[in-house]
Amino acid sequence: MMKGFLCPPPCRSCGLSDSGPSMSKIEDEDAVEIRDVWADNLEAEFAVIRDVVDDFAFVAMDTEFPGVAVRPLGEFKTVADHNYRILRANVDLLHLIKLGLTFSDAGGNLPTSSTAGARPIVRQFNFREFDVGRDVSNPTPSTSSGNRALICRGIGRTGSTPSVVYDIKHLLKFSNSLHGGLNNVAEQLEVERVGICHQAGSDSLLTARAFRKLMGTALLGQLRDMLG
Repeated sequence: MMKGFLCPPPCRSCGLSDSGPSMSKIEDEDAVEIRDVWADNLEAEFAVIRDVVDDFAFVAMDTEFPGVAVRPLGEFKTVADHNYRILRANVDLLHLIKLGLTFSDAGGNLPTSSTAGARPIVRQFNFREFDVGRDVSNPTPSTSSGNRALICRGIGRTGSTPSVVYDIKHLLKFSNSLHGGLNNVAEQLEVERVGICHQAGSDSLLTARAFRKLMGTALLGQLRDMLG
């Protein structure tokens, strides 16, 4: 539902070149691991993240909520205002069920995993707060959370505060040629998806790769004007 790209400080230029380096080439789903994080492997995954975050300090993030359960009533000045109110109402009401994090370096390379045959890896954290029998939801096949539990005690609690956060949807307002949701934008940029649509890990990787591709377009100068 929500997608963003975080750059580490100092980040006036984000360490990215004008050519817009692409993410590591991923030919098929077997070439990258989308690792689910649950209660039983949470601490181990946090330890790995702490080990690599200094070298892979660029973070693409995606969040997933259990559908769109409410729609606000009343009059709205613009379509954008109406859409924002829908988003705000649902984020305030619903529980987060998945968080996808894709770490990369300034060249767009992903960290690899020794336990996954040196494949690039992204992570999908699954949260236990959502209870399908208790909480409000409007489930679809893509938002089913299953029954496994995660105890999350604060990702990045001890990390440094990023100096720049890019909202991909907001960036598209400055483009005359790109439009639509993440899938449509990725298709227009000729960026391929790995994994299943509307899964936080897959979406965070697609967000990271789309952002890298955007850096090679005319938006680059405008991105730098927005910094700070």
